[in-house]
Amino acid sequence: MKLSELVINDIKPVKNSDKISDLQQLFNQLIYSHIPVVDGNNEYIGCLFETDVHCFDGNKNITDYSYALEVFYVKNTTLWLDVLEAFARNSSNIMPVLDENNNYLGYYELNDVISLFGDSPFFIDPGGIVVVEKGINDYSFSEISQIVESNGGKLLGAFISKMKNDVAQVTLKIGNASISDILQTFRRYSYNVVSGHEDDNYNQTLKDRSDYLNKYLNM
Repeated sequence: MKLSELVINDIKPVKNSDKISDLQQLFNQLIYSHIPVVDGNNEYIGCLFETDVHCFDGNKNITDYSYALEVFYVKNTTLWLDVLEAFARNSSNIMPVLDENNNYLGYYELNDVISLFGDSPFFIDPGGIVVVEKGINDYSFSEISQIVESNGGKLLGAFISKMKNDVAQVTLKIGNASISDILQTFRRYSYNVVSGHEDDNYNQTLKDRSDYLNKYLNM
């Protein structure tokens, strides 16, 4: 399915001349975090946040609270990964969609866009999930790919899942290989394995040896 096919027009944007009370009532009927707002020329001017709207004076017009408008949107040509980033950046479950001339076309729902993940090889192809981390200046995707492929693995997907204290955490989906061998190679290359597949025998081996040593010392 093309992303453009997910554009929805069930809820029309409100006009900035409408009453706040009308918008409050609309929010009471919906599960959206924001509602798009257009001006008198039906041009998109931003979104209002539900929590803010319920704090406004219902007798006033939306235009009286123009300062509270959050201006975010995507174009109908924006790639789905960038659309997801826009959702996350604006903490919204609705995303206005504009055409190349900035005309309002409708909106995306967050759940609909997330559902596109389900059709990607990262999710539907069999394989193991591995999370590794290394210094921001020390890791490289070319090295990560080389480690996976040198052990006969196929890298189905990879993304940076966290960056903190100059350490990058990378989540991988790996198919067609012994995950245990790959994890041991990552360790030889000074990667910290945060989470690995159940086939990873390295930590279990260390635990078994530790248990044996403790049992011996307690004899």
